[in-house]
Amino acid sequence: MQTYTWNGDYPLYRVLDENGVVCGQLPSLSDDKIIEMYRWMIITRYFDQRAVNLQRQGRTGTYAPFSGQEAAQIGSFALIEKDDWLFTSYRDLAGLMYYGFPMHQSLFFSMGHPFGGHVPEGMNVLPYQIIIGAQILHAVGTAWASKLKGENRVSVTYFGDGATSQGDFHEALNFASVYKAPVIFFCQNNQWAISVPFQRQMATPTIAQKALAYGMEGIRVDGNDIFAVYNAMKRAVERGRAGEGPTLIEAVTYRLGSHTTADDPTRYRDANELMEWKDKRDPIIRLRKFLENKGIWNESMQKDAEQQAKVLVDEAIAAAESFPKPNPAEVFDYVYSTATPDLVEQKAKFLQHGGRER
Repeated sequence: MQTYTWNGDYPLYRVLDENGVVCGQLPSLSDDKIIEMYRWMIITRYFDQRAVNLQRQGRTGTYAPFSGQEAAQIGSFALIEKDDWLFTSYRDLAGLMYYGFPMHQSLFFSMGHPFGGHVPEGMNVLPYQIIIGAQILHAVGTAWASKLKGENRVSVTYFGDGATSQGDFHEALNFASVYKAPVIFFCQNNQWAISVPFQRQMATPTIAQKALAYGMEGIRVDGNDIFAVYNAMKRAVERGRAGEGPTLIEAVTYRLGSHTTADDPTRYRDANELMEWKDKRDPIIRLRKFLENKGIWNESMQKDAEQQAKVLVDEAIAAAESFPKPNPAEVFDYVYSTATPDLVEQKAKFLQHGGRER
């Protein structure tokens, strides 16, 4: 793998070209594992499409689509162990569901349910962050704590290109580098920070090169190539576990949908740009071509996978919508483990003015 060095050349690491033809070193993955990852890409794409439709139907609130970024997420989440720590943003549901986060619970946040921030037992995953870039510092803290405790864990944080304009991003990279914290900064550069294009966010041509200023390794990878993402993440995880410090990964990908369902990308994004990424660089199409070229996938299997995706997502939606509705008064119960005096007072006033208690 070619890592980032200051020589004026910022290579995009790739294993599969846009036609699914191998042009680099394939990772050591069994055919069954690759097919499993591909099936999850189909499942999560269908989930994303249905989630957008649910919002349009008034059955959920604002939702942030992730279609187009499945390879970046699933290819990297595949290397994260259950003892590691995960800090994600609101656009990382594909990776989280592949990792084991319940599909029905992935809908709770946009449904406004308090359980949207609940993390199942046994998962070192913090509730995904809405405040841009805030989770990056949290990941450094747990990574440093793991190092001080002598644990063989890594912390991984996911964020978009827009988050690199936040001070939290730079503070986190500097601290992690100084203390050689076992943390991986995984940036999904999907080209747009809401309506601001990548070129207007920064003067540097890449995000990976920012690693140089902080004395850490940076890797720029084709985020729509699941094998390239897997290899890059494998290197970063191995470096972290070996005590070699943090890694910044820039996965170059594309947001096929809107920033959120409250956004209209047709007002600022060229339709030709969208079609270029959708028709020629879609990560699902690329991996399907590879599987078909290898003779381990066919149209019948594709239809079966799509049907399985529909069943799983339909079941998840039914489970989410049949889950007991929250009591509005519960909003005061999930801020601290023990309510502070001001929260107790606020809840009392809420109930006094017509709020419902359990």
